[in-house]
Amino acid sequence: MMLPEGPLLHFNQVPQMKTIKNWIHRCLRPETSREEEAERLPGLGATLVADHRKLDGSGWAILADPEGNEFCVLRSESDRPAMSA
Repeated sequence: MMLPEGPLLHFNQVPQMKTIKNWIHRCLRPETSREEEAERLPGLGATLVADHRKLDGSGWAILADPEGNEFCVLRSESDRPAMSA
C-alpha cells in the first residue's frame, strides 16, 4: 500500500534468531547526504555502532539512539547518482 506522504517502511526477514525483546529497526534515507546525516545525528545524542560505508560510496552506517535502539543511515537519493557515474 502506498501512502501519499510520510515515511516509507520496509519489513525484512533476517536469518538471526530472536534473542531479546522485539525492537523496530529503522533505516533512514536522508534528504541530505548519508555522510551529512551520519555526522549530524551524534550531535543529537546518537552513537555510532558500526560503519559499513565503503570507499565506492555503497554501504550504510549503524547508529543507536540514546535508549540503544539501532537504526541504519542509508545512501540518500542524491548519493545514488554519484555512485552510477
